[in-house]
This record gives sequence, C-alpha cells and structure tokens, in this order.
Amino acid sequence: MATLKAAIIPVTPLQQNCSVIWKEGSKIAVVNDPGGDLPAIENFIQEQDLTLSKIFITHGHLDHAGGALELAQKYGVEIEGPHKEDEFLVSTLEEQAKRFGLDAAKNFVPNRWLVEGDQIDIDGEKLDVYHCPGHTPGHVIFHHPESRLAIVGDVLFQGSIGRTDLPRGNMQALLDAIRDKLWPLGDDVTFVPGHGPISTFGQERLTNPYVADQLFK
Repeated sequence: MATLKAAIIPVTPLQQNCSVIWKEGSKIAVVNDPGGDLPAIENFIQEQDLTLSKIFITHGHLDHAGGALELAQKYGVEIEGPHKEDEFLVSTLEEQAKRFGLDAAKNFVPNRWLVEGDQIDIDGEKLDVYHCPGHTPGHVIFHHPESRLAIVGDVLFQGSIGRTDLPRGNMQALLDAIRDKLWPLGDDVTFVPGHGPISTFGQERLTNPYVADQLFK
C-alpha cells in the first residue's frame, strides 16, 4: 500500500500552494513548487525530520519556481520540471521578481526537463507526468495513482481554472488538457491546486463554472 503523505505550505504574497510530499516509512521527501518563503519550507522539513531528495516544478511562474535554485543548492538536490516550453520563464525569474516586487528569485535550468509520459520518483513511488499546457506552454502535472492524488499547479482550482491572459497562455489548450488528461484519471482523485483549497476531479466535473461536464453537452 502506498504511503505518501503531503502537506501544503502557502508561500509568497500570492499564497501559492507549495507542497511537501514524503514517504511515510523512510521520510524521504520532495518539495513541489517552492516559489519563495524558504524558511517556512525548511522549518517544516526539519520539524517532520524529513530528508529532501528532489524538487519538482509544475511551471515557470515566479510564485511556483522562484526559490527552486536556492533550495536545491542548500540541500544539494536536483530540480525536475517543468517542460522545456517553459524555459522562457525559468530563465527570467530574476526579472519577474523585480517586475512584481517580490522576494529575490534565481534563474535556473532544471536537471531534467519533463515530458508527457515521464515518471518522477519519491523513494520508489512513481508519479506520472502529464503535459498540460494552457496556463503556460510548458505546464506539467503529477499523478500518483495508488494514493489517488494529483498535483496540478495552476491548471485547475476549486471552482476555477488557470489564467490564460499571461504570455503564451491558451484557453482552448487549457480546457482540452483538463478534459482530456485530468478527467480520465478518475473522479475520486484529490488534487492539490496551485492556490486555494483542495478538491476532487469529480466535484469539479459537477460544479466548476468553466469545465463542468454539463457545459460541454
């Protein structure tokens, strides 16, 4: 039986849901989308006696990726993700930080760009990678079938969807990604969005004003 546990640590003034995910027995952990406020993330890792093994990134926006390089260097771990189509974002994080007046960020090149069909690993537990463009062209999401858990970044929220008015956003691509890639994973999958409360795919198929099934009949 899979024994992954997850905790949400809201970071940056945008209250982005950074996730710490770990295997219960070994306490081997990963951090997903460390956008900033690194002391809060580091304190949680220390309090739970976790060993950080990797950093995963869903997409290249500042509030999701701004602290990735600093955290990776501090713990001596690698960064995986996003898809290479977001290179224009992760290579301009410092510029993004200055523009928005947020905490200092560092540009980075991940140790591994992710593509559709890849898997990422948490101490032997495999999460499937899906390329879900629309909010950004290189956005990816992570799904752990055994835990019925998905980490979806800014693709889907409780009652909403990701913005598509930012550079290289695409509304149709986003809608297609949600309906063609997220929904088939199962109504009972709980997802952690990039902002706000968790939900399930089934709940959003019933009630989400942008992507509920009834809108596409």
